[in-house]
Amino acid sequence: MRVVVGISGGVDSAVAALLLKRAGHDVIGVYMHNWEDDDPDAVCTALEDAKSAIAVCEHLGIPLLTANFAAEYSRRVFEEFLAEHRAGRTPNPDIWCNKEIKFKAFLDYAVRHGAEHIATGHYARLEVRDGRPRLLKAADRNKDQTYFLCAVAPSALARTVFPLGTLTKPEVRALAREAGLPNHDRADSTGICFIGERNYKAFLARYLPPQPGDIRTLDGEKKGTHDGLMYYTLGQRHGLGIGGPGEPWYVVGKDAAANILYVAQGEHHPALYHDVLVADVPHWINPPAGTRLAAKTRYRQPDQPCRIEPLPDGRLRVIFDRPQRALTPGQAVVFYEGDECLGGARILATEARTAPDRAAAGSC
Repeated sequence: MRVVVGISGGVDSAVAALLLKRAGHDVIGVYMHNWEDDDPDAVCTALEDAKSAIAVCEHLGIPLLTANFAAEYSRRVFEEFLAEHRAGRTPNPDIWCNKEIKFKAFLDYAVRHGAEHIATGHYARLEVRDGRPRLLKAADRNKDQTYFLCAVAPSALARTVFPLGTLTKPEVRALAREAGLPNHDRADSTGICFIGERNYKAFLARYLPPQPGDIRTLDGEKKGTHDGLMYYTLGQRHGLGIGGPGEPWYVVGKDAAANILYVAQGEHHPALYHDVLVADVPHWINPPAGTRLAAKTRYRQPDQPCRIEPLPDGRLRVIFDRPQRALTPGQAVVFYEGDECLGGARILATEARTAPDRAAAGSC
C-alpha cells in the first residue's frame, strides 16, 4: 500500500520509513514545516532537520515532499497555547500538535497524495478490535508516547501505522546503523519544538508581556513579586527569587483574579498534593466500560489508580487512590486500561476530596 511517512530528520522517523520500504510498501516521505520564527536570536534546528530528511530519503531511494503547515500550527496550536497561558494554566502543545497537525493536517495532505495510510516515528502500537483501532503502549515503556497521542481521532488512528511500536530505542539505533542511515547517531530532539533551546520565560515574554503581582505564602505573607502568572507552573522551584532559611520555596497555587502567586516551603509540602481533579470534556479513543481506570497526569509517570465520575456538563471528576503531586491545570490527564490508552482530557482544577470519598478509598 502507499504509505506517506512524516520525516522529521531524526532517527525514529527514518527507521519507520526504512521498515515500511523493506516490507514492500510504496513509501513517500514528507517533511513538515510547522513553525516560522522572526526572532534573530532563536536557535532553530529546522534547516538541519530538513537537510537530514533529504539525506535519509536519498539514502532510502524514496521521494521527499515538503509541506508547510505553519499557518495551521499558528491558528490551531500556538494561539491555544497562548490562550491557556493567559488563563494561568500550563498547556501541553505536543498533544495539540499531534491532534491538529500530524494526525489531521498531515493526514489530509497525505490522502491528497494518494496515501492509504500515514506513518510516524512515534513509539506506540495499534490493534484493531471489534472494528475499532486500539491505541496500545509501546514495547519500550521508557519511550512510550501514547500520552501525547491521547487526543488523536479514532478515524485518524485507523489510517495510521506505527512501525516502531514493537521495538526498543537501542534496537532502532542498531537498525539505523546497520542500514547505513546518515542520521543513525543524530541526537534526539527535546523540549517544545517552537521554543527550542531558548529560555521558556523569555520566549513567552515576546507574546505575553509581564504582569507583575505579589508572591505570597498560604498565610498571606508577601514574599516577593512575580513577573506574571503565565511564567510559572505548579511545583516550580527555580526562578522565584526567594531566599532565606529553611527548605526551598515551591509554587503551590495561582489566583488569576487577584494576580497572586502562592508559594510554600518544602518539596513535599501538603499544598502540592491533591487526590481529586476536574477535567474538561474528555476525548475518548475508546470509552471505558467502567469507572475504575488508571491515569497519568504527566509523561512517563507510572499509571495511577483512579475512579472517574462524569459531571452533568460532560466534564470529569477524577478521584485518585493516592494524592498526586503538582496536578497542573492545562496539562492532560490520560486514561488507561492495562496497555490500552483510552483517551484523555485537559486538567481544569483540583479539588479536596470529601470525607466519604476518603473512607471509600481505603477499601479500593
